[in-house]
Amino acid sequence: MRALKPLLLMVVLAIAALLWGRHAPLPPPGHVETTTAQTGAAARPLPPFLPAEATDTLSRIAHGGPFEHRQDGVVFQNREGRLPSMPEGYYHEYTVDTPGLDYRGARRIITGGTPPRIYYYTDDHYRTFRQFEVSR
Repeated sequence: MRALKPLLLMVVLAIAALLWGRHAPLPPPGHVETTTAQTGAAARPLPPFLPAEATDTLSRIAHGGPFEHRQDGVVFQNREGRLPSMPEGYYHEYTVDTPGLDYRGARRIITGGTPPRIYYYTDDHYRTFRQFEVSR
């Protein structure tokens, strides 16, 4: 039995190492993934990476509110420089609700320009961004 313990430990560590390697590496700082609403020949209203709750947030942005969170519409500072450098006041942030949470959560839509000309989505509280387009 004693001889099996080190062997069992090695097997568990090997499996853990294989599973650890399955996680995608984080993109370098400043990387922004760009996605359009086109897939094949048919246009989609929104990219598939956006959660269903983003539809409500985008509708509120388009109509100028009302917003459920007092922070919605505030200037996004881009302090970490993960989005392209723009003058202060160019970016604004909006909450994308997360079902089951009683606080804002980590999901946001960041818009650029007034009116918005560019859109970004983050689901990890500003660590990474995905750019997307909204049909006008």
